[in-house]
Amino acid sequence: MNDTILAIDIGSTKICAIIADVNASKVQVLGHGISQSQGIKKGTITNIELAAKSIKNAVNDAKRVSGTNISSAIVTISNAYAKSISSSGIVNLPNNEITIKEINRVMQTALYNAKIPDEYETIHVLPYNFTVDEQDFVEDPFGMNASRLEVNVNIIMTQKSNLSNLKKAVRSAGVEIDGIVLSGYSSAIAVTTPEDKSRGVAVIDLGGQTSNLVVHVGNSIRYNDFLGVGSNHITNDLSMALHTPLNIAEKLKISYGDLIDYTNEIIKLPIIGDEENTNDVSLETIYNVMFARVEETLMILAKSLEKSNLIDQLNAGIILTGGMTKMRGIKELSQSIFNGIPVRIAQPPHIDGLFDELKDASFSASIGLILYKAGYHTPYEIDFQQQLLHTKEEYRDDLSDIQLSPDNNKYSVNDHDIQLADEHIIQNDDIRFDELPDLESENNGMFKKISNWAKHLF
Repeated sequence: MNDTILAIDIGSTKICAIIADVNASKVQVLGHGISQSQGIKKGTITNIELAAKSIKNAVNDAKRVSGTNISSAIVTISNAYAKSISSSGIVNLPNNEITIKEINRVMQTALYNAKIPDEYETIHVLPYNFTVDEQDFVEDPFGMNASRLEVNVNIIMTQKSNLSNLKKAVRSAGVEIDGIVLSGYSSAIAVTTPEDKSRGVAVIDLGGQTSNLVVHVGNSIRYNDFLGVGSNHITNDLSMALHTPLNIAEKLKISYGDLIDYTNEIIKLPIIGDEENTNDVSLETIYNVMFARVEETLMILAKSLEKSNLIDQLNAGIILTGGMTKMRGIKELSQSIFNGIPVRIAQPPHIDGLFDELKDASFSASIGLILYKAGYHTPYEIDFQQQLLHTKEEYRDDLSDIQLSPDNNKYSVNDHDIQLADEHIIQNDDIRFDELPDLESENNGMFKKISNWAKHLF
């Protein structure tokens, strides 16, 4: 029997809604819609009415393409909202056999034992270590005989007010929420393999206004963090340093997004507030501005990763995904910053019916939502509705065809080469303003440095 699902990834630069059929042996994408985010900045909802309008636009497009009229959805919640704590639970087993009932009981005990503040609500309870009697690190305790079962869990929670604002925005768009997934968790589901998870892996999603970090060690996520910096900040830096409009800076980033190589070639750029004159700018200057921002972003994430105290367990290395990974050379720069830890760039897997537009690293979290509903959540996790999630035994072999290993070439792990534009004089009318993300200017330390530096460029 097919389940038709609606997945809504609520990002800071775009809203992506996907409608798909999910059953025991197949995931089929039926339609999707994408709209520019409004009322959302750095992962947080700042205007419920505008956010609802953006969500509704994406959902309506997905419904129109798919020909369905679904009214409930699974949605992402930003890592900006999330905090984590650890807990544990122990139960005795009078029947000496571990069934789903006993696993649920020990998971609920761990949740009950957690010291969750009154103003917070649980999103995920993720088991990372089951102990059966004296046997530690049991991958799957189901069906085993024992007299005692223990579990260690990582609990991801958010403030009730944040969750309430998210629900209001989605409901105002005419949709009820039947599932919530942490955005970084969703991205990790899309780009990791079972081998990655078993060996230990960090996933960094470099988005438009935000960057998410999750560390998967043992059987689940053990650490998550958030940085309110993304590729839009590169655009802002270029605009300020080069005194050129934001839309021109965006095109510069896309056309010359190279962190490895550059030339001394000179291009002409329009000047903010001056329609008659242009500035001569070398590609070296553009390179330096972009490199400085990306380097700083990765260095902050490297410090966060160090803070997790799990860096020694990342035997599968680091996976980068998200729109910023389209910049050539970001893998090499990351490897130097992350002290030689293996780094690779990953896109979401190709599932049936996936539109070409979605076969891109910037849609990893969107695709991860569908896979979450298909059973690729952490085994025996408790969701935000306090329900234990587990994949039916008879589904496991069938579902393994979707979660793919790197060997079968259905994960696309590659760099994205960005070619130089043929036209080196960039004009304002080269870009449609209505297609650009909502870019905001900031006055942080990085901007001050670039602004001061830019005074000496011209």
